[in-house]
Amino acid sequence: MRLRLRASDPWPWPLLRRLCVLFPVHAQQAATWQAGRSNPQVSAISMRLVNCFSKAFGHRAWMGGIQPRKQAGKGIAAAQQRAPAKLRAVRTTEPHASDADRRSGERRVEDTATRLASRSPARHKPHILPLDWGWMAAVIAACVMVSALASSGLPSVPVAIAATVGAIMALAGGRLARLERELEQPSRGVEVLAWIAILAPMATIGFVVGDWSLHGALDWRWACAGLVTTTALAASLLSGRIIQQLSSQAVCWLPVVALDGQFASFAALAVGAICSVLVGQHQLKLAYRRSKRDQERERIRNRAEDILRDYEETGQGWFWETDRRGLLSYISPSAASTLGRSSDALVQRPFIDLFDLRADASDGERTLTFHLSSRSSFKELGVKARVIGEDRWWSISGRPAYDSFGNFLGFRGSGTDLTEKKRSEESVHRLAQFDSLTGLANRFQMHQSLEKILHSPVEAQRECSVFLLDLDRFKQVNDTLGHPAGDALLKQVAQRLERTVGKEGRVGRLGGDEFKIILPGRVSRERLSQLAQEIIASLSQPYSIEGQRVQIGASIGIAIAPENGGTTEAIIRNSDLALYAAKDGGRGRFHFYSDNLHSAAEERASLEEALRDAIANGSFELHYQPVVNAADSNIAGFEALLRWNHPAKGWLSPDKFIPVAEEAGLILAIGSWVIRTACADLARWPEDVRCAVNVSPLQFSDPQLPSIITNALAAAQINPSRLELEITESVFLGDDAGTDAMFTALKRIGVRLALDDFGTGYSSLGYLKRAPFDKIKIDQSFVRGATQAGSRNGAIITSITSLAKSLGMDTTAEGVETLDELELVRNLGCSHVQGYIYSKAVPFDAALGYIIDGPAMRASGFRSARPPRQSVLRKIVLEHDGQFYNGTIRNISGGGAMIEGLWNVPPGTRFNIAIHANLIVRAASIWSKEHRMGVKFDTPLEVDNVGMPRIGSEEDRAPVRRMDQDAA
Repeated sequence: MRLRLRASDPWPWPLLRRLCVLFPVHAQQAATWQAGRSNPQVSAISMRLVNCFSKAFGHRAWMGGIQPRKQAGKGIAAAQQRAPAKLRAVRTTEPHASDADRRSGERRVEDTATRLASRSPARHKPHILPLDWGWMAAVIAACVMVSALASSGLPSVPVAIAATVGAIMALAGGRLARLERELEQPSRGVEVLAWIAILAPMATIGFVVGDWSLHGALDWRWACAGLVTTTALAASLLSGRIIQQLSSQAVCWLPVVALDGQFASFAALAVGAICSVLVGQHQLKLAYRRSKRDQERERIRNRAEDILRDYEETGQGWFWETDRRGLLSYISPSAASTLGRSSDALVQRPFIDLFDLRADASDGERTLTFHLSSRSSFKELGVKARVIGEDRWWSISGRPAYDSFGNFLGFRGSGTDLTEKKRSEESVHRLAQFDSLTGLANRFQMHQSLEKILHSPVEAQRECSVFLLDLDRFKQVNDTLGHPAGDALLKQVAQRLERTVGKEGRVGRLGGDEFKIILPGRVSRERLSQLAQEIIASLSQPYSIEGQRVQIGASIGIAIAPENGGTTEAIIRNSDLALYAAKDGGRGRFHFYSDNLHSAAEERASLEEALRDAIANGSFELHYQPVVNAADSNIAGFEALLRWNHPAKGWLSPDKFIPVAEEAGLILAIGSWVIRTACADLARWPEDVRCAVNVSPLQFSDPQLPSIITNALAAAQINPSRLELEITESVFLGDDAGTDAMFTALKRIGVRLALDDFGTGYSSLGYLKRAPFDKIKIDQSFVRGATQAGSRNGAIITSITSLAKSLGMDTTAEGVETLDELELVRNLGCSHVQGYIYSKAVPFDAALGYIIDGPAMRASGFRSARPPRQSVLRKIVLEHDGQFYNGTIRNISGGGAMIEGLWNVPPGTRFNIAIHANLIVRAASIWSKEHRMGVKFDTPLEVDNVGMPRIGSEEDRAPVRRMDQDAA
């Protein structure tokens, strides 16, 4: 745009138009320089005034006072040279880094270098010459033209030469300013030339105006106005350079004073110079302080920028900003790259387009839309990013932004990546709901599923069936093949269960080798039985584990809701009871829950609680059964037998409570008490009397058993050989090394060892070879019936006694009850006899009485063994020589009966006995005493599988009959 003088304008106006053209340029530079150290609102108002002033004169294109930036490439290169060595050597500090890491490092170095380049001017002293100093040539020309117009004449030759030289120096100053910036470290000569380029034009202006005013026709008022305007414009161009401003003003007035030559002029110039120096010094101090504050603010701003930029570049989070329409005005490059776009491509796009806002979107997306529409703040809102090919989750926070007048500007906020956290939460949720090994539902989820069914609001939907399944022989697989093989087997079991059950129910693993199946709805017992059989058959098929053939089984307990319980706890407990019943029945089978199972479980729990109280209160007693020498019937010792007087049930047999004590883990405490008590009682007997104590297999495997025996013997102060430990063959089923070590430890103490119940378990001659037994006890099952014709028990007893004698061991025949059995075992070579033929187990005082009255004991019992008898109370009719008599059978066996109702019947009297309408037997009396007699049947009655005679229907063959039943 060119400046033209219009002829119609009055002569002062062209000068004013030129001044107004030049003034906004430097005024805007001054306002821009002041922006960093003044109120932003004031600076903004100043800039607006300058813009409006410039626009009023139509010269907006001249406004551009901010110094142009250096070339990008050169700035980066220079900044890289100024960067610290550790920043320039990123490539060599990590020689093993990947290409991606090296490229990332290079980009960060370039970004850092760019920031250093952009910040470097603020960290160094300002250049001597401003880039727009060349405009002083126009100022000189304008000054000459205005002076010519004001004086209505042309300048003199010296004035014209001075003005030309000054303009050329000003133009050269603009070129010199660019050279000064291109040089990283300007030389002293360049600095001298820069000062000359500033001072020479100012001196020429002073010479032109002063010479023209003093020796020409220029009015002094115009001369003063020209000098003031010129120095003001120069000060504007030299903004921020206090020394250059003061020096240029002094040099501008110096020619005028020199041309005037008066002392007052020099004095005024000196006073002005002194004042300028003082003002300049004060301005330098203010500028220094201002520079310090600006540098500190810039350091804080740069540090904040670096932190935020590093936060973005490291992927820890990202930032975003929208305008009032909800369109993006900024988004971090890291977030844009995740979406597969660039930041520029996403700008001016709707913010909600970054997220998946489909109809099935989560609450996070719907909440985001609400916050954006209501212009309310939100924090850590989980949303799904719109990333193609993968699920990406973000957590975003934002708040609305307003200007000083309360106008809504948009939203600003940040975001972080939630994907890994989301996946971790899903993994934790899956681990909480599913079994990590098999992938089936775990105990917690199966419990929840059952709870949901049983608490359904619709009563008809509360019906279900529960299978509790336990694998048979799974422990053997773990012990032989190892736990990895066991895990592989469990996976195959889970697959077979899911295939067999299918969609009928849900399969879950409770832990270990226990599984649960829930069948919702009502299912018939026939279908449940069929499904249970299918599951057992499927799981019993062979498996291939690590190239080996493995075969296991399964037992199943079944409970049905609501018949077997209406709560989760009741159904699980009852299915567990049914499972135990299936295992007790032989494994590999299923069992439905019944009420008697619960009664048995409650009885067992009650018995266990009473056992614990008995241990704490010392309610047990030891009874002693004599062990007699077979040769002379002298007492050789006693066997200690545990007795318990239950508070409610009276005396209980050990067969009833010992298994419960073993399952509850109480047998160790009971066994220790028995050993201590037996030793204490043994100390009160003669030295030649021994005492035998039964040792449970669980007690035998206890490493503390030798120390318990040693302490008991020491406390009683008895010879260890007087204590005899009776051990069953089941102890050999465990760890061979541990069993041998225990035998060695016990023999080292000096106690005797007896093999109890020999021949009834896993009898093996290898046991006698391995274990140092002192005695073998022949089980009573071989003694009973040994005297009957055709029995092989006698041959077995003979073999055992012969073997024991060869090995130097004693033999004890247990369960001898009749005189013929006693005679038989003596003849077969047994060294000791134990049984009711001498005495049952008696308390300690009675046993002590046997010793005092002894040493020999007298055998007392039946002459021979009798077959099993059944106690009955049955009305019968007896016929003898045509006479009929009424009688009552009190007990009966297959060979005879005891009858009441007939007095003093001679032995040998024959009767026809009508037991019931369809059973009449012939018999003869063999003894009679008062109103009772014993009869022997001519033909033995048919007996059942337990030896009881079949004398009628199932109801008639009840073990015990009540009087009212018989009367009916």
